[in-house]
Amino acid sequence: MMADNVNQLSAEQLKEVNRQMTLYRQGVQDIIPPEELENKIARSLLTGVPLKIKLGLDPSAPDVHLGHTVVLNKMRQFQDNGHIIQLLIGDFTGKIGDPTGKSVARKPLTDEEVSHNAKTYFEQFSKVLDMKKVELHYNSSWLAKLNFEEVIKLASKITVARLLERDDFDERMALHKPISVHEFFYPIMQGYDSVVLENDIELGGTDQHFNILMGRHFQEKEGKEPQVALLMPLLEGLDGNDKMSKSKNNYIGIDEKPTDMYGKTMSLPDHLMIKYFQLITDLSPKEVDSIAKGLESGERHPRDEKMRLARTITRMYHGAEAAQHAEQQFISVFREGNLPKYVTTVVWEGEEHVRITELLVILNMLPSKSEARKMIENNGVKLSGETVKSPHDTVTIQDGLIIQVGKRKTVRLARA
Repeated sequence: MMADNVNQLSAEQLKEVNRQMTLYRQGVQDIIPPEELENKIARSLLTGVPLKIKLGLDPSAPDVHLGHTVVLNKMRQFQDNGHIIQLLIGDFTGKIGDPTGKSVARKPLTDEEVSHNAKTYFEQFSKVLDMKKVELHYNSSWLAKLNFEEVIKLASKITVARLLERDDFDERMALHKPISVHEFFYPIMQGYDSVVLENDIELGGTDQHFNILMGRHFQEKEGKEPQVALLMPLLEGLDGNDKMSKSKNNYIGIDEKPTDMYGKTMSLPDHLMIKYFQLITDLSPKEVDSIAKGLESGERHPRDEKMRLARTITRMYHGAEAAQHAEQQFISVFREGNLPKYVTTVVWEGEEHVRITELLVILNMLPSKSEARKMIENNGVKLSGETVKSPHDTVTIQDGLIIQVGKRKTVRLARA
């Protein structure tokens, strides 16, 4: 079928297939199988029928950071090419809990938690996707209607041996840790979601490899054309090692202030720059390739390209003017010698909002509130480059907030 579709294409259509394939391959860990993706794109061009691209969401962590946008940016590429985005909210499966990567079963979510988290997702996803052109689905619409006989028939289409191929199940069995029967039903239900939606492609992180292949399995069992699995790599956080995560305090949130977003990006290890360009920016594959070659040859300076990365990310979420302002502030604070080369980072475990005089005393930057007031009145205290005007100001603690007292004392705060 693939050969027939491709052979029917005009030269212009074949060029378009190659363009889309180049775009979709950018930053992707694996396409299973790539020839089927090419075939589906060719069919779409021949028939004029857009492809259906599915992303399943288990709304358990509503705070979206740049690690989440790896998949969202790839979906935006499909959306920009006229394909249909299907966001599937696992309001039914979310109450069961995805065991992926877990050594124990997840705590089920309540209806209220699922509803709140889903709403938060939509608001934040609108910064990446055109939500007016997105199909929204809730899998309770079909899963809650299955009777027990239908569930048994569905379960009969997969073997226990196949389910135990999941790494997390295999590891838990080896360690003699319990696996509840209901956990086996999570990948089964996720596979059935693809049967109902009849999607052509499903996207997810590499940790969703098994679950997404379940979609292919059950679509084939139901006599439908199997979906293509498009797996995106997991994005390391600012520490350069662990997966970006709020719990690891190594993340950049998409709702952060422009100056914080820019400054955090500039703290990224150099070796991750190209990966970030590939996975979370809107630069074309050609532009990213040019940057990579320039860095490798020495024609481009890592500092300049990291500033381009910070400017691009900030522009994507706050606009060009805010990105330019954030860059100018960064240059003023960091590159013009207003900060020492090495800055002590202090993990903040206190309240989110605190009076500036109290903060300076807590951080041992000044011995008393009266001394703090005097320093502020003499314009000797700055927050991320901005001079504090009043000792009565209240500070909102944010990751990356830089506090300067005089020319010798500087601290960077990190949220616990």
